[in-house]
Parts: sequence; structure tokens; C-alpha cells
Amino acid sequence: MNDIFILGIETSCDETSASIVKNGREVVSNVISSQVDLHKKYGGVVPEIASRKHVELIIPVINQALEESGLTLEELDGIAVTYGPGLVGALLVGVSAAKALAFTIDKPLIGVHHIEGHISANYIQHKELEPPFVCLVVSGGHSHIVYVKDYGEYEIMGRTRDDAAGEAFDKVARALGMGYPGGPLIDKAAKLGNAEAIKFPRVYFEKGNLDFSFSGIKTAVLNYINVQNQKGEGYKIEDVCASFQKAVVEVLVNNLIYAAKLKGASKVALAGGVAANSCLRSEFTKASQDNNFKAYYPSPILCTDNAAMIACSAYYQLIKEKESDLYLNAVPALKLGER
Repeated sequence: MNDIFILGIETSCDETSASIVKNGREVVSNVISSQVDLHKKYGGVVPEIASRKHVELIIPVINQALEESGLTLEELDGIAVTYGPGLVGALLVGVSAAKALAFTIDKPLIGVHHIEGHISANYIQHKELEPPFVCLVVSGGHSHIVYVKDYGEYEIMGRTRDDAAGEAFDKVARALGMGYPGGPLIDKAAKLGNAEAIKFPRVYFEKGNLDFSFSGIKTAVLNYINVQNQKGEGYKIEDVCASFQKAVVEVLVNNLIYAAKLKGASKVALAGGVAANSCLRSEFTKASQDNNFKAYYPSPILCTDNAAMIACSAYYQLIKEKESDLYLNAVPALKLGER
């Protein structure tokens, strides 16, 4: 069987990325251009600015990925691209570039769901990992518990009803005057704080319901800050971060373990930007060991939005002959499992 090389393109938010992956799991090149510094002054991603920056960067990033791989466009076997969910303007840049390339070299176009890409990052990190397994997907826009039945086959067991975990991290960091992005800053500060200092609420729904809700804990943190300031007592930022982080992580891990038990799974995984959080990784690993589950999570670079995970996911679509046509469009609110 000949090797299959797929060029992946990812522009769903504020990273412009292109990657070439061999046979679904071997990264040949992975170029990521982040816009974090550009959006810091605004305290979050500004969609219009992100879209314009993608337009500026998309061709140089693709060219760099090709150059580092040593391959030409004609040697590729397919072009993969994130087409949702995400910021519509940002997605359109990647989708337009992918369609143009696929048409030019007359190779298959494969549209990839962003969350499916994050799940697939585990296949790159752990070559031995195969479905079925239960995966916790946590990022700035998503908090999902997904049962991965097979490649490309998913069952959503739980999801956020309001703020995603990463969104809550960003909002709390903003309230504390820490800056953007909030996740890494809270993670760093929490290591210097007391996680038992403040008792923030944990939200669980009725038995068997694995949905999340993080707006309540966000509000609890804001109320705590306001009350302490009104009383003139102040607060220790590190303690707030540690206590908040512990509450969020506790709910995420408990729901994941419960989901795995419901499915009788032997393997559990993390995915998404928040999967890089050191507290989450530590508690996830401990809980997995305590319950005799094999635990998997990607390296920090593969937790970010990157094109390698998109090319990996596309590989399993391509070998099943699930291709997209040139009418592929950006779908900002795309649901997992939709095509």
C-alpha cells in the first residue's frame, strides 16, 4: 500500500495552521502562526481582525508546510480543512484556500469538524490508540464528553449548557485583571495558591446527566471578588485561581469517569485547548489510574488549534471514501457528526 500524504488547513479561530501528515499519524510538517499577541490588547479574539490576518498568512503558512515536508503539491493525496464550527470569516479563509488547492491539483477535498480534529490529535500522540474510547473535549468554545465508537462515529454524552470551561477561565482571568488568554495564566498562578482556600460551587445535574454548567462558578468568583473588595479585605489572586481551577477540573474529571463507566470503556482521553492545563492532566491521570482506565492526552502543541489534527482526521474519512465537493462551505455552528 502506498503512503498517503494529506495537507491539513486550520483557520477556525486565531491560529493559521497548515500541516502535512503521512498515513494519518505521522506528522511530516506542522506550521502554526498564532495571533494571540494581536488580540491580547482587546482581551479576546476580534473576529474581523482574525479573518484579515488569516488572509495575510494562509499562503505563506501553506508554503512553509510544503517546504518543510519536502513534498510538492502534486505529491499530495488530499486536501483537508476545518469547515466548522468556528468564526465564519476565519473558516471561510481556510475553506477557500483548500478548495482552490484541491481543484488545482485535482485531488480529494475533505471537510473536517473542528472537534473531530481535536479528538484525532490523540491518534498522532499515541500511535497505538484505537476506538472505542470516551473523550473529554475542553476548549474555549466547547466542553463535550464524546463516546468515540469508531473513526468518524461519535455519540455526545454530555455538553455545556452555558459557558464552556475555557470560556470560564478567560472570564475569570479578565475579572482578576490577569489578561488574555486566561487559561495558561490561571494555571500558572494556581500553582502558587491554596486550592482549599475558597469553596466555589460544583454543578451536577440529575443522575445519568453528564452535561456541564460553568456560568454559576464564574458568577461565584465574580461575587467573591466584589464582596471582598466591598469589605476592604481584598483577596489573594493565587488562591482564587487555585480554588476556581480545582472546582472546574473536579466536575470535568468526575463526569468523564462516570461516562466511561456507563459505556464500560477501558480507555479515556482528553482533547482541546484546556487539555493542556496541568491540573486537569494530573487529576485526569490519577482518576484514570484509580479506576483502571488507560489514559491518553496529546502534547501541549497538539492541544492548540493545529492542522496536523485536521489532516489526521481527514485520513480516516479518505480511506472510507468520504470526500467533500467543491461546494463545501463554512458552517460556524456545525454539530459533531453532521456532514
